[in-house]
Amino acid sequence: ALRARALNGMGEYALTRALVQDIDTADWSTDLTSEALIAYLASGDVTGACPSVRLQGSVRDDGEWQMLQAICNAYAGESALAAAQLDRALGRGIAPRIDVLLARRFAGAAGRGQRAVEIEWDGVEELAPWRFALATALGEPVPEDLLNSALTARGGAYYARSGALLPMLPAVQRARFAGRAAREGILSSDAMVDLYSEVYADPAATGDAAQNAATLREAYLAAEPSARIAAMQQLWGAGNALGGGDGYGARVLTAYAAARIPADAALGDEAGNLVAAMLTAGLDRDALAWRGVVKDGSLGWALIVLSAPRSNGVGQGAVERFIGDDDSAGARKSAFLVAGLAGLGRLSAGDSRALADNLGIDLARQTRWSRAIARAAEVGNPALVALLAGLGMQGSSWQQMTPLHLFHITSALNRVGLEAEARMIAAEAVARG
Repeated sequence: ALRARALNGMGEYALTRALVQDIDTADWSTDLTSEALIAYLASGDVTGACPSVRLQGSVRDDGEWQMLQAICNAYAGESALAAAQLDRALGRGIAPRIDVLLARRFAGAAGRGQRAVEIEWDGVEELAPWRFALATALGEPVPEDLLNSALTARGGAYYARSGALLPMLPAVQRARFAGRAAREGILSSDAMVDLYSEVYADPAATGDAAQNAATLREAYLAAEPSARIAAMQQLWGAGNALGGGDGYGARVLTAYAAARIPADAALGDEAGNLVAAMLTAGLDRDALAWRGVVKDGSLGWALIVLSAPRSNGVGQGAVERFIGDDDSAGARKSAFLVAGLAGLGRLSAGDSRALADNLGIDLARQTRWSRAIARAAEVGNPALVALLAGLGMQGSSWQQMTPLHLFHITSALNRVGLEAEARMIAAEAVARG
């Protein structure tokens, strides 16, 4: 149940569903059942919950559970019983009217002779997971004002994470949610390119999604590298339409397009953004091609020295040049660069201390968490190190990451053989800091 809750919390509803399906429903606890229902609704597989719902019977008595019981009865061939249950649900008011109407329509799709159900959104003031899941499964349009309010409200990430993966939605609609899913690591660069390829191939596609699909095609196929970079810059500038936040979703979308740009000193000014995009897909070897092009102390240089599979060490002077040019708030990028290089062992101990002192950060400070992750690394326990690294990265954005946490995370991962993960985390911290 705890693993299922963690996966749901990250928006990995398909993985949660796969996890719970490996457990006999007779062995499900109440907590596991609740997490499973969240995952089934979020992944659009409403009837996937039926084995548990029918087996566990009256383990719950809330309105959603009773409606699920009726739906599952309908799909088990007991349509008359299901209709009677939903009639009682509507009459007794066990759930809001819109929820029961959606359940009626969904149950009615299981057999013949069911009454027509008109979905009335008038008076509905907010969206809910039940409404979103059933309306989407039924092809019933959700009013724009409700969806927009839900996406911007507290908990709105749920609808973006769910909507990005719902196969019954057309690609142009999934694209609306995909940027946030990519920014949060739910959709890969490959998945994003596949999605926008579907959008481009749809002659009926319009709006931001269609425009972004055409721009992405230009980023791949324009004759000149400068034109391809210009197309990528246009996508990077469309951050609000591609996941909002810090625009990371747009970088995920353009990772492979960036990797197709040949390393050229004439394009050196764009190297930082290109390398940052490549690393969202883990393309460290493609990024390494720019090593001889980027200027020491530039963003591109910083990302390459962090992400390179092998390094002979980094001199203090180049890091100081980066610090001197850093315009990030509170010199966060510089602090992350020093912490990442120190954690990866790419700065000498003396240089690490000197640079950290110049930035006003104390990488030697110890906490209960830092002692725990260091001890896990010392005894060679990669699973515990990964768990503690995740614990140390809790927060809604990179603004909540500290250089101290980054130092201990990269150091511990590096010591237990998870060096590639350590490099990518350090590079992402600098890119998004």
